[in-house]
Amino acid sequence: MKQEIRLRWLLLGALFSSIGMSFIWPLTTIYMHNRLGTSLTEVGIILLFYSLANVVGSVLGGRLFDRLNPYYLTIGGVSVSLLTLGSLIFNHGWPAFPISLIFLGLASGWTLTMVNSLGTTIHSRDGRYIFNMLYFAQNLGVVLGTAMVGYVYNTSVTLLFGIATSLFVLFLAVAILCYHAPAVMQRQVVKQENQHVHIALPNRRIMSGFFISLVIIWIMYEQWVSNLSVYMTGMGIPMKDYSLLWTLNAGLIVVFQALINWFSHYFSNLYLQVYAGIFFVAVSFVTLIFAKDYLHFVIAMVILTMGEATAFPAIPAIVNNLTPTAVKGKYQGMANAWASVGKAVGPLFGGLVIDHSSYTLLFIIAAVANLAILALNGVIITGNQRRVETFK
Repeated sequence: MKQEIRLRWLLLGALFSSIGMSFIWPLTTIYMHNRLGTSLTEVGIILLFYSLANVVGSVLGGRLFDRLNPYYLTIGGVSVSLLTLGSLIFNHGWPAFPISLIFLGLASGWTLTMVNSLGTTIHSRDGRYIFNMLYFAQNLGVVLGTAMVGYVYNTSVTLLFGIATSLFVLFLAVAILCYHAPAVMQRQVVKQENQHVHIALPNRRIMSGFFISLVIIWIMYEQWVSNLSVYMTGMGIPMKDYSLLWTLNAGLIVVFQALINWFSHYFSNLYLQVYAGIFFVAVSFVTLIFAKDYLHFVIAMVILTMGEATAFPAIPAIVNNLTPTAVKGKYQGMANAWASVGKAVGPLFGGLVIDHSSYTLLFIIAAVANLAILALNGVIITGNQRRVETFK
């Protein structure tokens, strides 16, 4: 067996990337609106372009992973992030910041796809364990990054971009030194004339159901990220308490991932993990319908976190099992891309519902949509699971 990338180095790279990006995304709206004087509408448009760039990076990165050397592709993606963040140290005004944000969206989608796809080259570990640990490392990075970003932002924006840049320097060093494994460098790639790889129809049906699910789940999940801050502050809850929910979210993901890894020794059905995750996400929105005080928002966030920690790492793990080696990168990229589509559409969708009706209707729609997705997956998986082809 060819020597593989050691999982610890892949996790360390994911951790550095997550911490670095956690210095950027929490402050984009506040920084552009308060420091650069950009209207919220303009901010929304810029964030839409950021998400679309993320989609392009995910799809393009996934397809190229299957055709070119993943080692150099990963270094390229990390280098773009590094150069972009480095430029922001010296110029983070208008229009440098929004333009850089779009490049970061492209590079982050590319790099996340590369990291997940490199995870598929590790066959000495169970695929579910690999993707659970990647999700764990990424969210541990969110915990560390979001815990520090407020203090650094109030001290110096230049320092903030400097720290983010240094983290990508570390990521680049890890990639150059530790990702040069024979299993990656000698990986068989898809030839241009032989790029049509057969995937069984049951496999394609299940993955299509997952891709639809990722769009819907993320459209609804984005209401927590975008519109809920306005809803809570309108009820007299301070902004710092809303921010604290995300620290709670990231911390609980780390805890839940540890529990899921422990439970994985006793049950092996990843599909049940997806069902449970989507159900918890739906229940979190049911809780929001009745939330009138901060405690209820905390309860809803705990339930939401249970859902995302359960479902989100299970989906790429199943996609990995359903795809042959020649197209693993393509389908990991598609999973990231469809999630990014949901993230791009979510704030606009929520804003339209709120403007024309109410937050309560938005929460009802979100709960019903997630339950409908749960039912759809149940039908598709039940009808096709026994006939799927599995791969390592």
